[in-house]
Amino acid sequence: MELGIIIAVVVVALIFDYTNGFHDAANAIATSVSTGALKPRVALAMAAIMNFVGAFLGQKVAQTVSETIDPGTGSHGLVIVMCGLLGAITWNMITWYYGLPSSSSHALIGGLVGAAVAAGATANWLVVLEKVVIPMFVSPLVAFTLGFALMLGIMWAFRRANPGRANRGFKIAQTVSAAAMALGHGLQDAQKTMGVIFLALLTGGYVAASDPLPLWVIVAAATAISLGTWSGGWRIMRTLGRRIIHLDPARGFAAESVAASVLYSTAYVFEAPISTTHTITSAVMGVGATKRLSAVRWGVAKSILTAWVLTFPAAALAAAICYWVAHIFLP
Repeated sequence: MELGIIIAVVVVALIFDYTNGFHDAANAIATSVSTGALKPRVALAMAAIMNFVGAFLGQKVAQTVSETIDPGTGSHGLVIVMCGLLGAITWNMITWYYGLPSSSSHALIGGLVGAAVAAGATANWLVVLEKVVIPMFVSPLVAFTLGFALMLGIMWAFRRANPGRANRGFKIAQTVSAAAMALGHGLQDAQKTMGVIFLALLTGGYVAASDPLPLWVIVAAATAISLGTWSGGWRIMRTLGRRIIHLDPARGFAAESVAASVLYSTAYVFEAPISTTHTITSAVMGVGATKRLSAVRWGVAKSILTAWVLTFPAAALAAAICYWVAHIFLP
């Protein structure tokens, strides 16, 4: 029974990873595609490869995710982890359907916390506050500010440049910045799934808390997120690439460079699972605001902001409902 539930949890975690891939594929490449720097298929292939590579570059975020709740041991603990995942997948699907770039990371942690609270298990609120809630508010502000500042610097540095030649140069530079962004996405988001699988193995007694991540967990999570990326989330790409603001190559490059640097620093320095989605969207708004504030379509930004704020509680509620339903059928 217990082994069956562990296998089911691993499968559901990898399905979540896959949905995370196509839900967040847009983050890495929407700006490059909308500026014409890369063709959509080429961009998706590059993002898929970079996501795969990024997954192998660290384990700190995975560790943080596995520490967010303590579901206990045995099959009851595994059901909690499973319901947390189902809550996250539900919210991912709803936001994907409406084309809103919400955060898979916050959906996952919201789901885990919601299922734990519904089951009366322990949620490590200090970890959730320090590593999730605070970065959730700080990282978009940092990305917006840095995006605005970097773009002002670029505009000043290239004020006498030939516009056509500068645009061509930035299109080439965007290939690099988009690759860096996709690498950061793999580094951040594949690790979140690894953390959940590790939590399930820990709950089932298959690993000890001090053990390193098993290699098969890393490979499986990396593969699932790459395949998800390759299948591509066109709905969200449209919102991010065109609807928030019409980007030119210089702004696309600035937004991606800032977002990538924020992703790396939070993964390595703060070990915090931040949202790739929030980071790139805020950076896009920041570079867009340098045109003039009215150039950013704030109405679209507002609907995205609503989805951001709702993500944590909505995924928690969906996970809690999953747990209550599961509780009826399981002893």
